[in-house]
Parts: sequence; structure tokens; C-alpha cells
Amino acid sequence: MSTAMNTDTTSDVIDGETLTRRDRAILRAVAGGGAELVYGAEPDLIIDGRCCCDQSAAHRLARAGLIAPLATATVGQRVPACLTPAGTARLSA
Repeated sequence: MSTAMNTDTTSDVIDGETLTRRDRAILRAVAGGGAELVYGAEPDLIIDGRCCCDQSAAHRLARAGLIAPLATATVGQRVPACLTPAGTARLSA
């Protein structure tokens, strides 16, 4: 099994899996503002002050480069989250 990340920004596939409706909902929530990442190797996603209910999806979206922190941070620090250009492309596809 390949561990290479899919970097095609127009595809609905990341890490060999199709973007789910939940993935798209998370991307829409981040695009809408009010999202934060708790910075770390596997950043946790907070939306409107509450932990995202599917952290594994949030981790996968961050690893795929679709969501990212807006600023540099130290481990454990909460920082605003944003869609990357690849995330924006996937959401609008």
C-alpha cells in the first residue's frame, strides 16, 4: 500500500480515499471562519470554540495540506485555521 499523498488539487481523493461529506463540511466550517488548530504533529481542530467531532478527519485534512494554521505557533498553542489554496480548490470542485 502506498503512503504517498495525493497532491492533485482538483481530485476528490486524499490519501487514496474519497473526500467524504463530513470532510467537505469541515472544509466549509474552516472557510467560514471561527476555526482554530491546536498546533502539533497532529493538530486538533476547534470550530466555534468546540472540538471538532471527527479529529481523525481533521488530521487527515491537515496532513493532505487542505487546512493549515494562519500563523506560526508552538506545540499546544491555539491559532486561527484557514483553508490552503488546495483546500479552497477542493471545496469549490
